[in-house]
Amino acid sequence: MAGAAVLPVAVFGCRPRVAGGVCFLEERVVLHAAGAGCLRLHLEHKWHNFIPGTEKSRGVQALAVSPDRRFLAVSEAAGERPVLAVYELTAERARRRKVLAADELPARQTVSLAFSPDSRFLAAATAPPEGHLTCWLWEKQQLAAAVRVPAAGDGPCQVSFNPQDNTQVCITGNGFFKLFKYSEGYLKQMNLQRGEPENYLCHAWLSEEEVICGTDTGKLSLFETGELQWEKSLEYRKPPRKQEEDTTEEYESGVAFEDNGLQQHSLPQISAVAAYSKGFACSPSPGVVLLFEKTCEKEAYEEKQEVWLPQDLFSTEPKKSSRQDITCICFSPSEEMMVVSTNKNQLYMFTMFSTKLIREKISYFAYMNFPLHSNSITGLDMCIWKPILATCSLDRSVRIWNYKTNTLELCKEYQEEAYTVSLHPTGLFCLVGFSDKLRFISLLYEDMHVFKEFAVKKCRECSFSNGGHLFAIVNGNVIQIYSSITFENVTNLKGHTGKVHAIKWSADDTKFVSCDTHGAVYEWNLLTDQTLKEISESSIQLEVPAYDVVYTTVAVSRSGRLVFVGTSLGTIRAMKYPLTLKKDFSEYQAHAGAVTKMTVTSDDQFLLTASEDGCVFIWKVHDKEGGGVKGEQELEYAEEVLIMRSDIDEKSQAILDLQICVRDLQTESDYELRLKDMYCEGKIKALEENFTQEIDSLKTKHQILQEEKEKQKLQYEVQLSELMDKQAREVQRLESDSSQKLSMENEKYQELQVKSQKMEEEYEKQLHHLEESKIKAVAELKEHYEKKLKHKTVLLEEAKENMRKQIEAHEEMEKQIYEDGDKEISELKDKYEKQLLEEKESNIQLKGELGVMNKRLNSLQKELKDRNRDIEEMRLEQQKLQDIIKSLEKDILALKTDVKERTETILEKEKHVYDLKMKNQELQNFKFVLSYRIEEFKKQIESRENDIETMKKQISEMEAELEQFRKESVELKLNITQLQQKQKATAGEVHREMEKRQNMETLIKRFKADLHNCVRFINDSKKMKDGIRELYAKYVHQPDTVEAQAEDADLQQQYKKQQEYNERNLAVLRKKVMKDKEMQHTAYMRIMQENVSLIKEINDLRQELRVANAQVHDLQSALRLNKNKKAIQDTAPSGELPSSPAVLRLNPEMENEKIIEMQQLEIQYLRDQIQEMGKALNCPGSVSFSQKSS
Repeated sequence: MAGAAVLPVAVFGCRPRVAGGVCFLEERVVLHAAGAGCLRLHLEHKWHNFIPGTEKSRGVQALAVSPDRRFLAVSEAAGERPVLAVYELTAERARRRKVLAADELPARQTVSLAFSPDSRFLAAATAPPEGHLTCWLWEKQQLAAAVRVPAAGDGPCQVSFNPQDNTQVCITGNGFFKLFKYSEGYLKQMNLQRGEPENYLCHAWLSEEEVICGTDTGKLSLFETGELQWEKSLEYRKPPRKQEEDTTEEYESGVAFEDNGLQQHSLPQISAVAAYSKGFACSPSPGVVLLFEKTCEKEAYEEKQEVWLPQDLFSTEPKKSSRQDITCICFSPSEEMMVVSTNKNQLYMFTMFSTKLIREKISYFAYMNFPLHSNSITGLDMCIWKPILATCSLDRSVRIWNYKTNTLELCKEYQEEAYTVSLHPTGLFCLVGFSDKLRFISLLYEDMHVFKEFAVKKCRECSFSNGGHLFAIVNGNVIQIYSSITFENVTNLKGHTGKVHAIKWSADDTKFVSCDTHGAVYEWNLLTDQTLKEISESSIQLEVPAYDVVYTTVAVSRSGRLVFVGTSLGTIRAMKYPLTLKKDFSEYQAHAGAVTKMTVTSDDQFLLTASEDGCVFIWKVHDKEGGGVKGEQELEYAEEVLIMRSDIDEKSQAILDLQICVRDLQTESDYELRLKDMYCEGKIKALEENFTQEIDSLKTKHQILQEEKEKQKLQYEVQLSELMDKQAREVQRLESDSSQKLSMENEKYQELQVKSQKMEEEYEKQLHHLEESKIKAVAELKEHYEKKLKHKTVLLEEAKENMRKQIEAHEEMEKQIYEDGDKEISELKDKYEKQLLEEKESNIQLKGELGVMNKRLNSLQKELKDRNRDIEEMRLEQQKLQDIIKSLEKDILALKTDVKERTETILEKEKHVYDLKMKNQELQNFKFVLSYRIEEFKKQIESRENDIETMKKQISEMEAELEQFRKESVELKLNITQLQQKQKATAGEVHREMEKRQNMETLIKRFKADLHNCVRFINDSKKMKDGIRELYAKYVHQPDTVEAQAEDADLQQQYKKQQEYNERNLAVLRKKVMKDKEMQHTAYMRIMQENVSLIKEINDLRQELRVANAQVHDLQSALRLNKNKKAIQDTAPSGELPSSPAVLRLNPEMENEKIIEMQQLEIQYLRDQIQEMGKALNCPGSVSFSQKSS
């Protein structure tokens, strides 16, 4: 692929608080600010056309469309200096025509723009309080005029042209309403503001002379030619009752108190005004627009209709969703539609009607297309089966968009903020991470249903696998894998030290890649025991510079040949893969905030981006040559949707109910039709009879009228013949009279001609005489005035000589005055410089001594600055005096008066200097007073410090007492527990004694009863004897049981004593165990230290072993060389014995082997000792440590 480019085909978002942020280009085409540029949107065909801003643009601040809808002016914040550009809108893709800039103006942001009626001039207002109004001939890039417009404070500022006059400009702001007239390169103010200044938030031209303004106190002011003509104060509006009844009673009870509190602290303010042919529209309070129309009564305009924002049914707080501040209002060219923008990034529309058709005073807006995100987008994802994408935002909403039809399919707002979203490949489910839980949501036909919740707080990343059978959740630095069928936790992947920042599945779902905030990247293998590979230790193949930006997100195409990068400035960069070190990428201006999320569709046809500015961009990916990117196949998207069984039942029940209603209505309509037919038939018959009767009567009338007509015709014919005869006679008489009159008139005309000839001759003679007399008089006057001129020239020469002499004298006087003035000024300079030096030294001393009294020093510095200003004022006055001296050349007599004025000013200055000296003395006195007070404060501080030390000692003593009390409380608690146990034992004993007592009472009762029975046999001795024996046999063994019970009580007392003794022994044993544990811990630490020292010795021995092995290797190599030499000598004919050095080299090898054996034995001995010590102390740590060392 030669290289790919992207083109924005859809934008879902709106930029809030832009001056003139919404306007109509055509009847169904709207332009509004979005991202880092502007968007053209067709309301019916749903096509989008994005106009990008300048490089490094941070968003549009103000925009304006020319009256002929051909040009667009945009003010942007880009880099250090703001940009003011004009675009041409006639082409399919808007192109930039001119960029306006002037070096003489300060670099301040333009907050309002306006075109003149003929589109030649462009007016721009910069941000207050030090604002400027500029007028540009933008086609020539020429600044026509500029004027400074000071304001009372910060706040909105608006500028506009008179709709009928190219030279009249209106500007309003905090504390000013001004009309300017442009002429000959200057802007001249036309009106004088009267009365108290008010904070004008907006204005609009109603006609050539009328301007309507809105203030921050809810007041409408109508100005005519700059003078106030009409005022009206608007009240803070509550939502209508119908809108309140739509919400539930519980919600009303919860929010009613909030609304009352808001109304108490909020005042009406006119946030937006727009004019139309019948009047104007304004917004006096959040969520409402009032339509005013012109009347013929005293009040110029009267309120006709209220238009309210609708409640968002998908919002958790629908009442608050309708209370948004309306920032801009605009009307379509035919005034059939009104569009408004709000501070929550929303756009609403309202279809206008004529006043005759409107019956209700209250109406409601509708969304212009669909609701948009109002905060930063935190999550974005797409699926394979459907052309949809899911987004979540900090505005607590989750939205499903269709990037093929450019529509919003689903939207729902929740109670918590959403941080991440992931779509199932089928597009029927999604995962959303909220601040409290992670929710598995089913995407139904018209709703979102939470199917499962997981206890994962603030989940920042989640992702479905490509097959959709698994999904991954990030919980801090742990990644949890769940089954999307059983929702069981399959595995937990641990290994990251920082928070996991991003996760990605492989194409076959067997591997998993994750990265954290510490820069580590892990690859997990889910098939083989979840092993991981840390990629952060591997080498970086290529590092491409970012060129003064921060990369925030990356997306790679499915083909792997394209890389798209989002930056912190909101730009998109398209790069080829593999990457190169050159600056080989295409950069596109899109968002006004950092790009948060980015993804490429499965067919590599679209790029989806989201940003902190709340906008979603859909980009079409194509070749730089103009063709689209070739995909594998054109995907066929699924059209299945989910729906709840309860919804189906409700809808089926509703269908049945409607069918029954239709049947009932059909029967009713049939019956009514029959009745109507009967009624109509009877009426038709009656009408036929009436018509037949009327026809007969009319026929008779017609015959009578015809007869009358014939009679009148005969009469008129007779009258006509008589009239014709009369007319002929009169014509003959008139002709004779007219011929006589003509002859008389001809005679008179001839006489008048003769008289006129005579008069002309007389007048010619008189003119000739007058001309001759005139020539003589002129000649005489010339001679007279020539003589006078000669005399005057002589007088002028004498006057010039006198003037020269006077000028010379004047110059001498001027020189003397200059010299005197310079001397006086130099003396004053020396005096004030000395005073300045002295006061600077005194200020330095005061700064060193009076660190605590910085505020007073600041006041002194301010006075010094005032003195410097006085010196500058004197210099300015000196310049003024020089100008006065130059003016003396014209008028000599004014010199004396000027000298007197100068002497008076000098006297005033001397008085001022005297006053300054007195102030200096007062300041010195004040300095001594301050030093004395500082010493007093130091003494007080020392006493306070002593008090603090005593208090600290008391606190330490109190803390010691507190510790004693705590110990005593612990002992008392132990005593209380012992006493409670004793109390329980005594309670048991008391219970037993009570039982014994009851048993004894029962025995006594029984014995009394038996004795009473025996008394009956008192006369019979045998029966008496038998009864007594029975009594003895029955009650004689009871004492033994009593003794046994007494013995049991003694045993219990002994058991209690033994229990107390055992408890004391247990406490003593616990103390001993604690001491033994401490001793054992110290022994363990000592053994650990010994282990460490032994490990160090072992490491040293290992190093020695390595050195010895190296020596052995060297010796072996030497031995091999010697063996080779020996073999050569054996083959030689001489047959000599090997030399002694070869024999000597065997001894070091044997010694090294012995040394190694000895070291190994020592190491084994040390290991045995460590194991024995570990067993003796039952310390598993030392054993494991020794195993590690081995």
